[in-house]
Amino acid sequence: MAKALLHFLVVVAMFLLLTKIIPGFYVPSWGIAILAALLFGILNSTLGLILKILTFPLILITFGLFYFVVNAMILLLVAWIIPSFSINGFWPAFLAAIVLAAVNTIWKMATAEAKH
Repeated sequence: MAKALLHFLVVVAMFLLLTKIIPGFYVPSWGIAILAALLFGILNSTLGLILKILTFPLILITFGLFYFVVNAMILLLVAWIIPSFSINGFWPAFLAAIVLAAVNTIWKMATAEAKH
């Protein structure tokens, strides 16, 4: 449970950091970042899963790059639902999806239990 909560806080911090490094990606406060990260997690695990299953052939053809497009679309949906969270266009969402995927990969590698 603590590991999941810490991972959630890392995603929240990344949303705030992305505001500083990606033009067109804007999260005004910690509260909005928490709400956006929570909604992103819920939508990504439900709607995102369905979209990834439906677009699996495209993900295979593009060697996984379409996976980032699906995550970018989920981010844009979150920005549409939460009024004060904004992403101005597809490319900032796409860059954010790449950064979030990289952070998640690093998180999984850092927290993986060693196999004997």
